[in-house]
Amino acid sequence: MRKLAISTFMTLDGVMQAPGGPEEDPTDGFDHGGWSVNYWDDAMGAWMSKAFEQPFDLLLGRKTYEIFAAHWPHVRDQPGAAELNSARKYVASRTLDSVEWENSTLLEGDVAEAVARIKEEDGPEIQVHGSADLIQTLLQAELVDEFRLMIFPVVLGTGKRLLGDGAIPAGLRLAESTTSSTGVLITRYERAELLAPGSFALETPTEAEVERRAQLGDG
Repeated sequence: MRKLAISTFMTLDGVMQAPGGPEEDPTDGFDHGGWSVNYWDDAMGAWMSKAFEQPFDLLLGRKTYEIFAAHWPHVRDQPGAAELNSARKYVASRTLDSVEWENSTLLEGDVAEAVARIKEEDGPEIQVHGSADLIQTLLQAELVDEFRLMIFPVVLGTGKRLLGDGAIPAGLRLAESTTSSTGVLITRYERAELLAPGSFALETPTEAEVERRAQLGDG
């Protein structure tokens, strides 16, 4: 089965909306767009380049698709442009009738079912960039295998969050981490076993244990 990996920028309080500029996604009056820009450094650029070293397909929601399609075909000399332009792209949208960016396919029918079928096909890993609304659908359907997160030392208080109220409880394993010169935590988490709760509460001794302690003078 193909791996599906979410790759996103995120604030300390989980917001992932419009990291690259005010015009990216002002939905619901969000006015903090561009919050990630001034934290960029070489370590972050190297991490992004590493993500494109191996073949991959893209899975995008409508907003992210439109942002990418308006930018990457016109900057083919930038790092990552060749890989993004040539990658196969699956687009989830209820409003688009067609997709013009090269190698793009508009998903039909139920998104979760379509993505589940794609994961069963032969091919490279599937990367999801941005696409906050789509991610909620993928999480609820338990289709996400890996999180690649840049966690910025920023708190916004409002905005679309990576993990919404509908997220399914799951255990994760930290597979990789480093820190940029600007304090951005660069991480990779893999799905682990099911969440296994425990307790720090002291055990209540049985009557036999109480009697034994009394005999030993332990109270």
